[in-house]
Amino acid sequence: MRIAIIAPGTQGDVRPYVALGVGLRTAGHAVRVVTHLNFETLVTCYGLGFCPLQGDTEALMRDQEVGNALAKNNPIAQLSLLQKNLIVLNQQWVRDCLDACQEADVVIGGFGGVMVGQPVAEKLGLPFVQAWLVPFLPTRAFPAVTFPMMRSWLGGRLNRLSHVLGWRLLAWPMQRTSINLARRNVLGLPRAPYWDGPLALLKQHNVPVLHGFSPHVIPRPSDWEANVHITGYWFLEPPPDWQPPAELVDFLRAGPPPVYVGFGSMSHGDPQTATCLVLEALQLTGQRGVLLSGWGGLSQRDIPASIYMADSIPHSWLFPQMAAVVHHGGAGTTAAGLRAGTPTITAPFISLDQNFWGWRVADLGVGLPPITAKRLTAEKLAQAITTATTDPVMRQRASELGAKIRSEDDGVAQAVAILREIVI
Repeated sequence: MRIAIIAPGTQGDVRPYVALGVGLRTAGHAVRVVTHLNFETLVTCYGLGFCPLQGDTEALMRDQEVGNALAKNNPIAQLSLLQKNLIVLNQQWVRDCLDACQEADVVIGGFGGVMVGQPVAEKLGLPFVQAWLVPFLPTRAFPAVTFPMMRSWLGGRLNRLSHVLGWRLLAWPMQRTSINLARRNVLGLPRAPYWDGPLALLKQHNVPVLHGFSPHVIPRPSDWEANVHITGYWFLEPPPDWQPPAELVDFLRAGPPPVYVGFGSMSHGDPQTATCLVLEALQLTGQRGVLLSGWGGLSQRDIPASIYMADSIPHSWLFPQMAAVVHHGGAGTTAAGLRAGTPTITAPFISLDQNFWGWRVADLGVGLPPITAKRLTAEKLAQAITTATTDPVMRQRASELGAKIRSEDDGVAQAVAILREIVI
């Protein structure tokens, strides 16, 4: 079977779909991942086919306007910027996906993949499998990812309504114009349904819906339909030949477990200020630190001996050796921290899924409530680090949850089995 996985976004968005692709390839299927050119090596080093999507998310995250909007955690500014960029990008991405899916038998995608992949699958008459990293389908069990702070007082009926409104008023409207332009100009298709867009069209087909997270983190809601599955996380392990830097190994051996700080692909409007804030917080707590800059722009400067700075280290290797992890609350980084059994502190930059995961971590008792990037100070971060590294109850809960996640059946294998049984 020939499978196309559509995965626009940042590296944290793409990695779980590469993991899913590896599992499908191991099961004997031909897999190509449709993502940005800057991820070609990430895809091909695991033996998967690669098809490019135009645009460079690394460059986008370095943009000053984007960095300022992220640093301020302003959802209106973020959505406005995203909508402006997607007017052009979505039409090009639909063209790219149309080329990539010509020989496919099945198309798979999550949030970005649903938007550009569903109309392509519709045009080509192919099944489209939704593969989400967050719980995006309506349920009475908890509010939508767009309203995580309301989790304590919304009842079942309002919880379900929040999902409908989150999609109809936020997620779909910011892409409705660009997707409908692509449907008309690129594919020759009529406009998508006004309120629910691609989700309304996907409901017409009994195709499985996959969720790549742990049922110990989010139990499966009882009101989801039978074709909706929670498989467990889709972890991408380091290549077999990967070795940690000798300097980092020496640093870890030279003292007590440090605190990890990294914001993934999230850009800060002033990276120098962000670096100083993190260093001051670590100094206030007396903790050693491992700072991973990723694309987040944490700048090199005079770093004290108690700090190790690197561009990128696999979380699966690093996090179990940390006293606590501080990050932006992205799905992949949150999953890695939970699996490691390490207390988590989140500083969300984006007001959607990052806030959701931050609050979920807090509700599980394995970390602190999120501190938005806009409100992050050295003092607040230091206080959170102190709590995460000294609270015995939190540390025990984090350890127990990590053990449960590590003992689960492999999430990728679960997803592959579901797809094999129903679609492939």
